[in-house]
Amino acid sequence: MNQTYEFAKRRREEYGWLDRVEMSIWECCELLNEVVDESDPDLDEPQIQHLLQSAEAIRRDYPNQDWLHLTALIHDLGKVLLLPSFGALPQWAVVGDTFPLGCAFDPSIVHYEHFESSPDYKNPAYNTKLGVYREGCGLDNVVMSWGHDDYMYLVAKENKTTLPSHALFIIRYHSFYALHKSGAYKYLMNEEDAENLKWLQIFNKYDLYSKSKSVVDVDKVKPYYISLIEKYFPAKLKW
Repeated sequence: MNQTYEFAKRRREEYGWLDRVEMSIWECCELLNEVVDESDPDLDEPQIQHLLQSAEAIRRDYPNQDWLHLTALIHDLGKVLLLPSFGALPQWAVVGDTFPLGCAFDPSIVHYEHFESSPDYKNPAYNTKLGVYREGCGLDNVVMSWGHDDYMYLVAKENKTTLPSHALFIIRYHSFYALHKSGAYKYLMNEEDAENLKWLQIFNKYDLYSKSKSVVDVDKVKPYYISLIEKYFPAKLKW
């Protein structure tokens, strides 16, 4: 109901300044333990455990793709938006499924029935198949619902990460289930998106199904992930 085209554009502009704090990736990983994601069924585990369980599972199956290990570690760091120092945004503006704005809502989106209460639903500028876009325009040109995905994408990109485009695509669209689970909105994609989607679908299996009760020994794996952070990111990032 609240995720409108104008709302998302305003949040993106506001948070795009990255003027709230400077800290390292690992400091943010630890900060995430203070976050409660109400959309996550595994609330009893610290958030850093989900990050490490995902990363370690991918590391086991794709040992030579170190960029993918790091992507798994950092993909949810944008959830710090829930904390007071980052604006204490409500849960609906941070977590949950994401979807394009500025065009018709696809029925495959979870809780689709509630879009009837959105101002965009009846707006003729936004409620057609293409809305403000053109076919094949590329997802880079699409305004997505605002949340932790888009925020972490902005942080990584603006801090000049050397992670490949596949990684940035995963970070930005890992909650875009209408696309990678239901195949909706593919008419907005370009060729690069199609290639990147293959990696996102690989990643998604580990994001959803790597959670377990076997706790990762943080001290044991930390040196490896610190080495990856140093390889792909500056020591301090603007958030």
